[in-house]
Amino acid sequence: MPADPAAGTLAFPEVDARPLPASRRRRLPVVSLGIVSVFVLLALLAPVLSPADPVEQSLRNRFKPPVWDEAGSSKYLLGTDRLGRDMLSRIIWGSRVSLSAGVVTVLLASAFGAAVGLIAGYYGGRVDATLMRVTDATMSFPVILLALILAVTVGPSFTNVVIAIAVILWARYARVIRGQVLTLMELDFIAQARIAGAGAWRIITRHLLPNTMNTLVVLLTLQIGYVIIVEASLSFLGAGVPPPTPAWGSMIAEGREFVTSAWWVSFFPGLAILLVVLAFNLLGDWLRDILDPKLRQL
Repeated sequence: MPADPAAGTLAFPEVDARPLPASRRRRLPVVSLGIVSVFVLLALLAPVLSPADPVEQSLRNRFKPPVWDEAGSSKYLLGTDRLGRDMLSRIIWGSRVSLSAGVVTVLLASAFGAAVGLIAGYYGGRVDATLMRVTDATMSFPVILLALILAVTVGPSFTNVVIAIAVILWARYARVIRGQVLTLMELDFIAQARIAGAGAWRIITRHLLPNTMNTLVVLLTLQIGYVIIVEASLSFLGAGVPPPTPAWGSMIAEGREFVTSAWWVSFFPGLAILLVVLAFNLLGDWLRDILDPKLRQL
């Protein structure tokens, strides 16, 4: 800090108090939040908002085009599939399957993965080496293969999809949280907690876990989109939620043979997946910018 020879005192640098320009402010992601909110409401209020029974068949009305087509009907706003089932109703009920799978899976995977990462980072040594080798082995195993094995041995179901994805996904959380814990262990407040007599459980739950929550929340948001894609892929392959339960992946699979003649059967479920995954990814990026103190200062 330079001295002012005329005044004989230290001269402090001037601080620019002007507000950040609008281009550098991280605004609320209105579009992403709006898309997520719409699909969450559709999932929660599916029995009320669905215009028809999603599994009700009407062969007389099979392959009805959307309402804006000349041959469309106001009764079927997004058309019907090969069995005459209302596409809009099936997409609404499919949002319940996809969002439930995403939320339940990431909660289970993050809880177990964060626990493994905290323990590995705190104890280090052989404990860390053993847990990280198990983590590496888990990350190398393809989730789709595990889901196919469960589908063949036990049968496809919503529970099997959640288990198959969570069994693999926890390793990502463990790896990231463990790396952050290793950084926190070098800081003074951990050493002071040990000197004060705090045990391992108290340090992990009262000091390490709260300081990793920001990262955990961002990972949760980003991974929901990934889980939705994996669930849709498994349903597309027949290893996910079995019919007649509407699932976006199985709906795309049912319409792949009729892409040229009935494009809407596969298009609208695919569009729903695109919107939801993109919205969660953009929301996760925004949360990362908001919760990361280094990015907040930019």
